Amino acid sequence: MPSTQNPEPWRAVTGVFLLDKPFGLSSNAALQRARRLFRAQKAGHTGTLDPHATGLLAICLGEATKFSGWLLDAPKTYLAQIRLGYTSTTGDAEGDIAPVRPFDGGEADLQAALARFEGVQVQRPPMHSALKVGGRPLYRYARAGVEVQRPERRIEVLAQKLERWDGETVFLSVTVSKGTYIRVLAQDIGDALGCGGYLSGLRRTRAGSFALAAASTLENLESLDAAQRDSLLQPADALLQDMPRLELDDAQSMAVLRGQRPACGAAGQPGQRFRVYDPVNRFLGICELTAEQRLHPARMMAGG
Repeated sequence: MPSTQNPEPWRAVTGVFLLDKPFGLSSNAALQRARRLFRAQKAGHTGTLDPHATGLLAICLGEATKFSGWLLDAPKTYLAQIRLGYTSTTGDAEGDIAPVRPFDGGEADLQAALARFEGVQVQRPPMHSALKVGGRPLYRYARAGVEVQRPERRIEVLAQKLERWDGETVFLSVTVSKGTYIRVLAQDIGDALGCGGYLSGLRRTRAGSFALAAASTLENLESLDAAQRDSLLQPADALLQDMPRLELDDAQSMAVLRGQRPACGAAGQPGQRFRVYDPVNRFLGICELTAEQRLHPARMMAGG
């Protein structure tokens, strides 16, 4: 395996790398390993996965970090393993596990319980989470034995499918909005069934328009040379595929790159955002339509 101690200088490389994050590694540690391999001056990820979760982690390099927020806000899909008949002090396999009672129902009972959690609902963040209250992550309070008030948040379960059930563990494919804690959902499902439950495994399979099938492992990335690694990068505008596209002429392109607001005949309401391109299909950034039908440069690529 090639050494990760690459003597080459840090680079102003831009793109999106889709990582299949391994079990036991934090999202930040995975990000830093990928960043070192790409020798990227700037990098960030688009939604934390706990160390014991695996799967899709989109890593933004260079100018792509400017647009990472759109993927952070996008729906995400997971394959969740929910072990019934037990509870966990953390809601997942890292906590202290205690038996409650075996689940003695059938698939129809499972489906009925799952149906109760579809759509918009409120959820209280768990104490064992990185959400900050008073400037400190909740998990630090939890480790000190301190219970902190956490406001409920609005979340949405957009889709779910019972993939299989082996009598104790439910394998559930679930698509959720930003801010949803799958471990809380697992606990709530166990409570609804009257037998308890906790999240025994989690794998992210989709984030926005990105799918796990297109992701690479760190081991694969380490085995490649620099050119091969770069070939795995997707362009920065891949983060914005759900945003309307707008092609500009030369004058409009020059204007938005200078921070000006050129007139625009695009259809849309004030505040509508577009990913914009110049006449040679170069991605320039994001512009917002004003009430005067002009384009306001909202987030632009550098050096356009």
